[in-house]
Amino acid sequence: MTKTKTRFVCEECGAIQSKWAGKCAECEAWNTLVEEELQEGGPHARASLAVTSVPVPVTDTIQPSPPRLLSGMAEFDRVMGGGIVPGSLTLVGGDPGIGKSTLMLQVSHYLAMNKGAVLYVSGEESFDQARLRAGRLKTLHDRLFMLTETHVSAIAPHITQGEYKFVVVDSIQSVYTSRLAAAPGTVSQVRECASEFMRLAKSSRIPIVLVGHVTKEGVIAGPRLLEHLVDTVLYFEGEGRQSLRVLRAVKNRFGSTNEIGVFEMHDTGLGEVANPSALFLDERPLGVSGSAVFPGMEGARPLLVEVQALVSDAHAGSPRRTITGVNPNRVALLLAVLERHAGLRFCDRDVFVNVAGGIRLDEPAADLAVAVALASSLLGKPVASEVAIFGEVGLSGEVRAVSAARQRIHESAKFGFSRCIIPGNCKGDAAAANLTPEPVSKIVDAVKIALE
Repeated sequence: MTKTKTRFVCEECGAIQSKWAGKCAECEAWNTLVEEELQEGGPHARASLAVTSVPVPVTDTIQPSPPRLLSGMAEFDRVMGGGIVPGSLTLVGGDPGIGKSTLMLQVSHYLAMNKGAVLYVSGEESFDQARLRAGRLKTLHDRLFMLTETHVSAIAPHITQGEYKFVVVDSIQSVYTSRLAAAPGTVSQVRECASEFMRLAKSSRIPIVLVGHVTKEGVIAGPRLLEHLVDTVLYFEGEGRQSLRVLRAVKNRFGSTNEIGVFEMHDTGLGEVANPSALFLDERPLGVSGSAVFPGMEGARPLLVEVQALVSDAHAGSPRRTITGVNPNRVALLLAVLERHAGLRFCDRDVFVNVAGGIRLDEPAADLAVAVALASSLLGKPVASEVAIFGEVGLSGEVRAVSAARQRIHESAKFGFSRCIIPGNCKGDAAAANLTPEPVSKIVDAVKIALE
């Protein structure tokens, strides 16, 4: 006979408590406990698993790891750390319409053509809708199988018995298990279904990708435990009205989280951007104040991006600070340093900073380029078009050395920049590059050289 048990689960950390409380006893977050009903002993209850594994020395090489699966998209494989790991569970999130399903369908099509059968579980579209989309993207193949199902118990036998090389579940918020009385998409259902897919991936050695919705705050819907549970978390970013898309790993147990993949949306799907620096600088205006070129690093890849700044008079109330693509706190620090050590006044001006192309800069090496762009806009003097700029700025106005200076300088030289303003301690890295280094130790020196 089926028994129903009530418990309370924390939306933040996934902790389980027997009774409701205003604050979670584990993570101490307020108002995060959600009630759920758990059916025990019913027909859908999961059978207990016998312990069959034994401890193995970490140095054991009797069973070598299987090779990674290449997706046919170098940008996707770069973010995954070199390819798809068999038996891994990956979560892909992004805004509606950004291209998550398109990306997964294109990857599935390549693997079906070259590796074997692929299962695409569609919980949000009918078979006819999914087939129409596959036809538009030219991803039809007789080894790409489409399953329109939302019940985990009905999906699991296909994964374990179908001998598939790759499985996609689109989306994790649409599937459910009968063990819980909650509706699909709730915290308890998402957590329980993700745990089941994790068990299936590890036991069958089949890589499974879960497509996830995001909330209005931009994070993947469901408990935070969902991101801790999976092996890899990917975010697909970009402005839906623009064609550029950026795939970024925020968690990866099998590779670096610093790599990004750049794609461009076309009528027939996503195309790889092998040379994103050329794309980001394609529409850069010349002879205009407030624009500076920064050679950034995304993992092992150097990337040239344009940093834009606009400084204008504040006409009402407190001056505005609108920052996109850069840490706002970092920009506030740079404004204070420019006022104190370069004699530039921003306290009564509106300040707008943007990184062209939708790229997000998280490294302090972008400080000097942002500061020069701000000074250029305030003074109305354009930065020399042949100059690239990088360096970290300290509170005393000093310019500090950054990592990967040699790669940044060589990427700048490759795209025709003849001068590069760099930290003084990095001048030795510019010896073999076909450009003139401009080493500086103070931010005021960088501003003078850039605006000459």
